[in-house]
Amino acid sequence: MKVVFSLAATFFIVAFQAAGGSADAGKAVYDQKCKACHAADGAGNPGMAKMLKVTIKHLGSQEVQAKPDAELKKSVTDGIGKMKPVAGVSAKQVDDVVAYVRTLKK
Repeated sequence: MKVVFSLAATFFIVAFQAAGGSADAGKAVYDQKCKACHAADGAGNPGMAKMLKVTIKHLGSQEVQAKPDAELKKSVTDGIGKMKPVAGVSAKQVDDVVAYVRTLKK
C-alpha cells in the first residue's frame, strides 16, 4: 500500500510541476521581456510609470499575488491597461514567467 501511495504522490507532484512552469526559466524570460517596465525586483520602473502616466503595481504585492494564474497569464498575453501584450512568448514561457512572478511575493 505504501508503494502505491508513494507512486501516486510522486506522479501528482511531477504533473503539478510540469503544469506550473519553471521559475528559473521564467526569470530569464522576465529579464528579457518584462524587466524594462517592471524592474528587476518587480517594483516597477518609476521612469516608465511616469512616461505612461500610470502606477505600476509591485508584482510581489498582495494585490498582484492574490490574482489567479489564469489572470496573470491573460495580462501577459492580452495586455492590461496601457500594458501591451508581450510579443514573442510561447504559452510555456508565459507559464514560466507566472511561476517567476510568484517568487517575488513580499
